[in-house]
Amino acid sequence: MPRIQSCWLLILAFFLFNAGQVRAKPHKEWARLTDCQYVDSKGNDGDSFHVRCGDKEFTVRLYFVDAPETNLVYADRTREQSLHFGITLDESMKAGVKAKERVQELLQKPFVILTQWANAAGRGRESRYNAFVEVDGKSLAEILVSEGLARTKGVTHVLPNGEKSKSHVERLNALEQEAKEKRLGAWSTAAEEKK
Repeated sequence: MPRIQSCWLLILAFFLFNAGQVRAKPHKEWARLTDCQYVDSKGNDGDSFHVRCGDKEFTVRLYFVDAPETNLVYADRTREQSLHFGITLDESMKAGVKAKERVQELLQKPFVILTQWANAAGRGRESRYNAFVEVDGKSLAEILVSEGLARTKGVTHVLPNGEKSKSHVERLNALEQEAKEKRLGAWSTAAEEKK
């Protein structure tokens, strides 16, 4: 019995040591891309859209937010979003169209992208990169959530300014709750909560 316990302890120590080695890797540097432009594309929506920054063209996926889908191509996700907002599938897709239109409107002037070129794996064939987008010094993700056009959701990540994701998510959650209380965007047609 002691030999089996020793073996398990060695295996556990090996995994813990290697897990520590993985975490010890330095983070990639943040790239700050300025004077970026929105590029019309069939696949654009509220949280993922095609851009041009200098000589680079690519698709960005906003960190920490999920805007409603505009169609039923990914029916499970559309259903999940409609349940989150407490609205019908049709209302959810209409909110998705509004989110897409709002992003297109906000990004008519040059904007800033902060990215580490981390692949934001999606179901499509085109590569997408996780990014933060700033419009007139404001976070596009925060704008969308505060207007009820996206929900807080996504990966954990240290922000370019060093802020931990937990505090960023808490701020987004507060903005989402405020949009819900004011019945903005997708929340406008949500069923009243029973008290």
